[in-house]
Amino acid sequence: MPVKRILVVDDNLANLKLASEMMECEGYLVDRAIDADAALAAIAAHAPDLILMDLALPGMDGLDLTRHLRSRPETCRIPVVALTAFAMKRDEERAMEAGCDAYIVKPIDTRKLPGMLAGLLGASIR
Repeated sequence: MPVKRILVVDDNLANLKLASEMMECEGYLVDRAIDADAALAAIAAHAPDLILMDLALPGMDGLDLTRHLRSRPETCRIPVVALTAFAMKRDEERAMEAGCDAYIVKPIDTRKLPGMLAGLLGASIR
């Protein structure tokens, strides 16, 4: 089975590093982006199998970026997992309405995330 590629989008460098390294330890190829423009460039260069998306990005936020991805035929089927420090019920609803496939509140539960991503990717955990 080919190695899956994950794009981690987060403007907080500590969170970006943590999520990226966690995914690399699980055996995924990982691309990183700190904002929507960098994410779009990364997607154009190497289409990811899944995107971990911080919702509070500078400029175009994660919800708008997710809506943009859902509107394009070449990116509409990429699973998007919202990563956010916001834990209010309405925040999760807004993420799902924007097209996110799952919602994770920071700090990331490092025990649950790999299984959730494997399920979204249709892969088994190694």
